[in-house]
Amino acid sequence: MKKMKIGVVGAGFMGKAHCVALSNMPKLFTDAPYVPVFKTVCDVVPEIAEDFKERFSFEKACTDYMEVINDPEIDIVCVCTPNDSHAEISIAALKAGKHVICEKPIATKTEDAKAMAKAAEEAAKKGIVSMCGYQYRRVPAIDEAKKIIESGRLGEITNVRAQYLQSWSADPRSPLSWRFVKETAGAGTLGDIFTHALDIAQYLAGNVTDVVSMVKTYIKERPVQEGGVDLLGTVKLGDDAKKQVVDVDDEVSVLCKYDSGAIGSIEATRMAWGRNNYLTVEVHGTKGSLTWNYERLNELEVCYGMEDNDGERGFRKIYTGPANPHGDVTWNIPGMNIGYGELKAIEAYEFAKAVVGGYQPSTSFTAGYQLDRVCDAILESDEKKAWVKVK
Repeated sequence: MKKMKIGVVGAGFMGKAHCVALSNMPKLFTDAPYVPVFKTVCDVVPEIAEDFKERFSFEKACTDYMEVINDPEIDIVCVCTPNDSHAEISIAALKAGKHVICEKPIATKTEDAKAMAKAAEEAAKKGIVSMCGYQYRRVPAIDEAKKIIESGRLGEITNVRAQYLQSWSADPRSPLSWRFVKETAGAGTLGDIFTHALDIAQYLAGNVTDVVSMVKTYIKERPVQEGGVDLLGTVKLGDDAKKQVVDVDDEVSVLCKYDSGAIGSIEATRMAWGRNNYLTVEVHGTKGSLTWNYERLNELEVCYGMEDNDGERGFRKIYTGPANPHGDVTWNIPGMNIGYGELKAIEAYEFAKAVVGGYQPSTSFTAGYQLDRVCDAILESDEKKAWVKVK
């Protein structure tokens, strides 16, 4: 089988997710386009890079990402760093002829996202593939939902409601990591998790054209985290810890219009006590509805309202399995279930198919740039207290 050498920049949570996915991809998919070979891992903290190298059997560890970019043996670069360095690393990798998969959001500034999309467009002319890591649209149940919508069984789509609710930063003792700093993250909940809900909504209903929004920050300062590893609220610091002002959002609520004619709402918060990873979408059409919840990601509920008899209407539950999209990864029997690890492996598989096939995946840098433009419109709407068109 073909082999592709991998360079990973950023050895934190997402670096781990990418490496696990890459390792599992050829094991889960019998038609995997290649086997990854881990060449070089880069992290700004030498000890983290070296530890990652040993745990994932990389050939080399470094602290300067240009060592990855300049290595002629490396075919693919995974950009898993904080958001502010996505553009710099990704553009350099594309110009060096590397295929690139970059974590979301694509960039902290729209002009950087635009530059990344342009660099990707130029690289594509030479057969170079780039992809943004919006993995949730690749859940088999979401792909099944897409099939059902396109079949027409729900009729004309009228409304899409999406939510992404978490609680890991609801405690004011949760430390201030880079995710709470605008210079590094670009935004808070808006870029971190809202964009996932937005991506799924747009995948199912078309692009958002107009928004009116409310954007809120509830916890105005947080204790400063020591060290560079993002702990995602898993530790709490004492009252005597040094504090720093939070300059990003905690919660976003949006009403939106789609180019398909549908309307809807999208909201996200990292302040919802009791919610862990509550990513949901509900789609209504003139003939039926469907609903999905990531915390039960192997299930899709569908109501074929116009097909059912009076007194029998209601949601029926589909347990995704081998007969659904990406059935190779679903362990042969519906209900045996997949999780986040398999989902990232699906993402790696779709990227691999694009690399070998020479085409751009659906979550391209252009798609990431479009999501950034919607986020800009959301912030503008909150400032103006009015409806705003997406530029």
